[in-house]
Amino acid sequence: QVQLVESGGGLVQPGGSLRLSCAASGFTLDSYSIGWFRQAPGKEREGVSCISRRDDITYYKDYVKGRFTISRDNTKNTVYLQMNSLKPDDTAVYYCAASPTYCNYYEPRYDYWGQGTQVTVSS
Repeated sequence: QVQLVESGGGLVQPGGSLRLSCAASGFTLDSYSIGWFRQAPGKEREGVSCISRRDDITYYKDYVKGRFTISRDNTKNTVYLQMNSLKPDDTAVYYCAASPTYCNYYEPRYDYWGQGTQVTVSS
């Protein structure tokens, strides 16, 4: 069964850190570009970061650049999103998704989606 499972979300104070994990089963992650998306309450889902298939080039949206780091561990079939210097505006449900094409934030190009993990940044 093809599945993506996110974990690592939680409640953190402003300025804190979290590491999200996106574990795949039923397929090999390194054949796909993996994107992280997020959806805040009352807002549309938006792209956050992406790591490309084959060459692991990384991309970040401006609002997380310099604070978030995406990485891949092929031995664990897992992609990570290290989130530092978190802000209240980062509060959202975070999703990972797998695309067979180059990195992009166009959701129809993603074949598989996880169920999401909640990140709440609050004092």
